[in-house]
Amino acid sequence: MPPMMVLAVNEDQVTPGVTAFLVVAALGVTLFLLIRSMNKRISRIQAPSEDDLRQADWERRQGGATPAKKAEQKSQADQRDA
Repeated sequence: MPPMMVLAVNEDQVTPGVTAFLVVAALGVTLFLLIRSMNKRISRIQAPSEDDLRQADWERRQGGATPAKKAEQKSQADQRDA
């Protein structure tokens, strides 16, 4: 009997089997755990709200007063007073 005849398989009787099911099930469980972990990490991100961004933008446009600029203005005012 030739070796190819031993490997010949009836296509109607071939099924994916338990191994393939376990691999797919493991991938599904892994995907579930990864998505859950991702959602936890994303929820911990502290991003400024839209109102905070608008307020900061408004403050920048009103005077551009940064802490360094405020300190410089104060030192200049102190020099004028002295």
